[in-house]
Amino acid sequence: MARETMTPNERLWAAIRLQKPDRVPVVPTMTPESDAGLAGVSMARVSSDNQMALALCLKTFDDYGGWDSIISFPYTPIHRQAIQMYPMKMRIPGRDLPENYIFQLVEDEVMKTEDYDKICDMGINRFYYEDYLWRISDLKPPDLSRILAEVRATAAQLNLELGKRGIPGFIMPTGAMHPFFMLSMMRSLPSFTKDLYFNPEPVERTLKHMTDELISRQIKLAKALGATAASFVDERASGFYYPLSIFERFWWPYTQQIVDAFWSEGIVSIWHLDTCWNKNLPYFQKLPRGSAVLEFDGTTDIFLAKEILRNHLCLYGDVPAALLSLGNTEEVEAYCRKLIDKVGGDGGFILGTGCCVPPNCKTENFRAMIQTGKTYERSKS
Repeated sequence: MARETMTPNERLWAAIRLQKPDRVPVVPTMTPESDAGLAGVSMARVSSDNQMALALCLKTFDDYGGWDSIISFPYTPIHRQAIQMYPMKMRIPGRDLPENYIFQLVEDEVMKTEDYDKICDMGINRFYYEDYLWRISDLKPPDLSRILAEVRATAAQLNLELGKRGIPGFIMPTGAMHPFFMLSMMRSLPSFTKDLYFNPEPVERTLKHMTDELISRQIKLAKALGATAASFVDERASGFYYPLSIFERFWWPYTQQIVDAFWSEGIVSIWHLDTCWNKNLPYFQKLPRGSAVLEFDGTTDIFLAKEILRNHLCLYGDVPAALLSLGNTEEVEAYCRKLIDKVGGDGGFILGTGCCVPPNCKTENFRAMIQTGKTYERSKS
């Protein structure tokens, strides 16, 4: 078997720059719930203690032999809610749910139509922390500074541990929701969809304000952290949900603005795009070459994406959750080899999970994915 000739950081950035590394970079997307499932720890424990979440994140990495970078947010659901990752009401295991249930997000119309103007007047950050958060959370305002300090401390610990392992932090320790996605979660999918069709002007005004604020805030954060990649999430703008007329008006212009702004500062945008984006793929050809990475969850046809975006954008994914939880090791290995050959054969590919590792992932399947990624190409030499 051929030896590795690149460091994890060199390997990762070769792929992002559309080059062919010594082997495919392997970067599964992990959550505290992923790590708890693999370790046999209850969801209630990992939902109540950042230190437990961080310890399990590192335990998984070490127990399975490591990989090329860690994407993980080792925070409790309440902490993730406080940093605007989940702007929705929650049900928490051990409190609202049985101990081994995963936490749940409640789809509810918390944001009202008049709040569009509030966001434009106040800015999304002020609106969230002075008003909206207290509609969805059991936290009290005096708790907030402590919660945010705990997030910063956990992120610093994670970065320290990554350094000890010689592993680059792929992205900033806090991701950002696309403004479209955030409004959809705050307003609720049914109500937001009605707004798009029957009350579009306030939505457009708010998207413009939120996009400008996101760019300013996240670029400042990236520079402070020395980050060269920043993550963004959208799970509700694809052709699975909306026709291209909605996509073109309410999502694509703001996405281009975000990517261009970060790219002008030397920062690559990592886009976590769940649901099926097949109809939307040609639009991404308009982005500057190498400016973004598209991460798919197994419902977008990643092989079609490769045909359309070959040598233009790096693709990332997409071992499906169902395969990891219900398949066997032979099926996982075969799918990983197919991804490596067909999507990564000429470079520009990162092997990852479809969305994230499911809490009921079979341990042997997770190991098969990691080991196939690390050894398959080298075994052919």
